[in-house]
Amino acid sequence: MATIRPFAAIRPREDMARTIAALPYDVYNRAEATEHVRKFPHSFLAIDRAETFFGSDVTEYDPRVYQRAHDLLWEWVEDGSFVRDDAPYYYIYELNMNGRAQTGIVACASIDDYEQGVIKKHENTRAEKEKDRIAHVDTTNAQTGPIFLAYRRNSDITGIVVKTKHTAPVYDFTTLDGISHRVWIVKKPEDIAVIANAFSGIDSIYIADGHHRAASAVKVGQKRRAEHPGYTGEEEFNYFLSVLFPDEELKIMDYNRVIRDLNGLTSMEFLNKVKSVADLRRQGRAPIRPEFKGGFSMYLDDTWYNFAFKSEVRSDDPVAGLDVSILQDQILAPVLGIKDPKTDERIDFVGGIRGLKELEKRCRTDAAVAFAMYPTSITELFAVADAGRLMPPKSTWFEPKLRSGLFIHELDR
Repeated sequence: MATIRPFAAIRPREDMARTIAALPYDVYNRAEATEHVRKFPHSFLAIDRAETFFGSDVTEYDPRVYQRAHDLLWEWVEDGSFVRDDAPYYYIYELNMNGRAQTGIVACASIDDYEQGVIKKHENTRAEKEKDRIAHVDTTNAQTGPIFLAYRRNSDITGIVVKTKHTAPVYDFTTLDGISHRVWIVKKPEDIAVIANAFSGIDSIYIADGHHRAASAVKVGQKRRAEHPGYTGEEEFNYFLSVLFPDEELKIMDYNRVIRDLNGLTSMEFLNKVKSVADLRRQGRAPIRPEFKGGFSMYLDDTWYNFAFKSEVRSDDPVAGLDVSILQDQILAPVLGIKDPKTDERIDFVGGIRGLKELEKRCRTDAAVAFAMYPTSITELFAVADAGRLMPPKSTWFEPKLRSGLFIHELDR
């Protein structure tokens, strides 16, 4: 059963929340991060990506970068940009994008639950991507970017959320991308107890987004345990910062594919091979978005084609039955020669937030064909994780993105 516990957050002063709140560190490349910090010097990205204070001769893995992140974080705490809550609380975090709201519980999840499979993953992680966040968390002595977790709706938790949202929020602001953010604090002991007890009855929590941040946080916790052989399990380093959302409020967007060439085929030869595994439904010049599971659209030679995979290539297997898996197994690998989408430089991935016009743009610049996918569902994500399996890379794109810097979890005091 899940241990999801309250914590005493370090969080922005109310009038600083909008200024400090930042998109996740990995949304930006180094040049973009440097420019953003130049324009918005009090953005939390300055702490998440402290290499922006150094020249290109200093890598993001340089110890000076992590020390700069540490110093800046605690300078901001010291100068009053952040406040420290006086007791462990749960926090309610609502994000609203285009009129659709999703509301999560900000809390700390157990590294033991992660290691024992109560917190389930659907992606592998790579050591080189973990390296940066391990050093960042360990040096700053804080977790600053929450892990995006999901759970099956629980009426007791929902009841506390609904009741609390009838009170005044501590934060209520809209970021430059049009996403509104509201935060409430759950302070009543009886409400805290209801949430803790409800989560203790849930046997599966799912990582929706942030696999590398989760793995890094767990490894820092393991390191701290080795450094504290008399640890009790109650220390903050045994837990990692998370926001937990009920499944019914989450929306997964499409994660699309663009391919640089047709593997030596003419457009007609390639189109015929696609038709051998998928039925053509319609075509035209205007963008066509897939409308159901098993459907996909393709942009080739300034024309949109809408297909449905044939029944004989579909599967009830939780992984092989994913649309992104069928595309990979039936078209990308055998026809286009994309054997390993994680490493092949001929394939690129485009988040659905960019829209279908972005696929057209890519095909007019550096790609030969683009595939628009029907979004993977949260039910499919749960099924893969429950089976102990892994999704193909770039199967899910979640929006809106959680902001960093709104909640900080200190590991040792």
